[in-house]
Amino acid sequence: MTRRALLIVLPFLLLFVSLFVGRLDVGPADVLRILAAQVFPIAPSWPPSVETIVIQIRLPRALMAMFVGAGLSIGGAAFQGMFRNPLVSPDVLGVSAASGFGAALAILLSRSAFELQVFAFAFGLLGVAMTYIIARVYQTTPVLMLVLSGVVVAAFFGALLSGAKFVADPENKLPAITYWLLGSFNASTLRTVAIVVPVITAGTIGLLLASWKLNLLSMGDEEARALGVRTERLKAAIIVCTTVMTAAGVATCGIIGWVGLVMPHVSRTLVGPDHRRLLPAALSVGACYLLVIDDVARTATAGEIPIGILTAIIGAPYFAYLLRRTSGTWQ
Repeated sequence: MTRRALLIVLPFLLLFVSLFVGRLDVGPADVLRILAAQVFPIAPSWPPSVETIVIQIRLPRALMAMFVGAGLSIGGAAFQGMFRNPLVSPDVLGVSAASGFGAALAILLSRSAFELQVFAFAFGLLGVAMTYIIARVYQTTPVLMLVLSGVVVAAFFGALLSGAKFVADPENKLPAITYWLLGSFNASTLRTVAIVVPVITAGTIGLLLASWKLNLLSMGDEEARALGVRTERLKAAIIVCTTVMTAAGVATCGIIGWVGLVMPHVSRTLVGPDHRRLLPAALSVGACYLLVIDDVARTATAGEIPIGILTAIIGAPYFAYLLRRTSGTWQ
């Protein structure tokens, strides 16, 4: 019970910490008063610039880090259960590669930031739709066909992305594409939060409702069908929920790797393999992890470190540790 309470409270505690961590020193008490002033008629005793930093800059970043981390982590846990493979992540069906090309195309066409997000989100959905269509065999979608189709689609959009880099202006647009692909929350605003958070929340609710069926699906399609699970509908629902969450996160923050791959394993060590407990734990662990990573990214150096660099630096060694500890058996 104590561990469950900690998993519930810790993301919100780290969210609050993120509001007063930064280059400008803002005390916790001031942060509390600024937040309360958004709801209650409290006379401000702080400069307007401080309120702008807390409400317009740090709060959207922290909320985006919290929800994107939670969405990637729970999506990775659901996919690992559905594919019965501990090496899959939310981008296994090509959503990240397709979203990356969509964003690069928007940059090449000199579109606005909002249009870039729309392009990236739409192409992410298109990539997964292509994967699903290719994988269909006699009105079924075998797990192996999904994985192989995802590899094909990811390679296709990866080639298109390389082509976009090749023709991009090396002075302006190529650096913009490269920086976007590394991942960052610096473009987060209250507007993007209002768009992305409901999408991730809806996808999360869908996965949580299917958590007990995921336990059956993880035993194999035949066993799940024998127990009354409509496997094709369930897989389609899981793919849709995970895809929209991943595409929404990638469209607004760029490609952030390793979260959906490693955080489900961390959650599994805490609560076990039962998806009824694993998925909620993955929500909490992923949210906490990306909140901490974002705090480090914007405070460790004079310039902001791209999120994708830090997640790879931390995620890859930890995954290597898991490989050594389990000898690849994942028991």
